[in-house]
Amino acid sequence: MSAATRCPGCPSGMKGPGKYLCLGCWNTLPMASRRLLNRRDSRAFARLRQLHTQLDRGVPLTDIRITA
Repeated sequence: MSAATRCPGCPSGMKGPGKYLCLGCWNTLPMASRRLLNRRDSRAFARLRQLHTQLDRGVPLTDIRITA
């Protein structure tokens, strides 16, 4: 099993294996964004890239919007 890694959404959080963000950051995302990120389909990787692109640009967690 993989070890925890640093959360891309905050400087001090650690996320578990298979998780996109630590629990605190995840709960800060808008519900609509969390709902889309939870979907497991052919577009899942594209949505994950949207999340990481917005995080890299410094978009606040509360303002992150995931589409499709």
